[in-house]
Amino acid sequence: MTTSADPRIAVMDDATALPRKNGELVFNAPWEGRVFGMAVALNDQGAYEWDAFRDRLKASIATADTVGETSTYYERWLQSFESLLLDRGLVSRDELDRWTERCAAEDEHDGHEHDHSQHHEHDHAQVSGHEA
Repeated sequence: MTTSADPRIAVMDDATALPRKNGELVFNAPWEGRVFGMAVALNDQGAYEWDAFRDRLKASIATADTVGETSTYYERWLQSFESLLLDRGLVSRDELDRWTERCAAEDEHDGHEHDHSQHHEHDHAQVSGHEA
């Protein structure tokens, strides 16, 4: 069965608008593309409605802006995605931590080292059995 991405993803606006350059999505690190792809794939599979994720992302961005947090768009995306997965019981905290460690190790092994001291708990989330 072939599915296409929810059209609401492409037209997100306001603070939730996807980072683009010349109309193309912009990812500054491999984990950003992975977490974007996972969020889209799980939505396509019916794990949650896109609006549930978008509302969470919007709240995360507003909260971060209010307190002056310097996190990036995809760090906020990741935090929103992780909290949605945990709240829905789609992944456990232990599974999330294991995938985070695995992905961080893979990125470092591949020469994609970057700062792991960001203002969020996980730089590289993957969902068991749902890799994008």
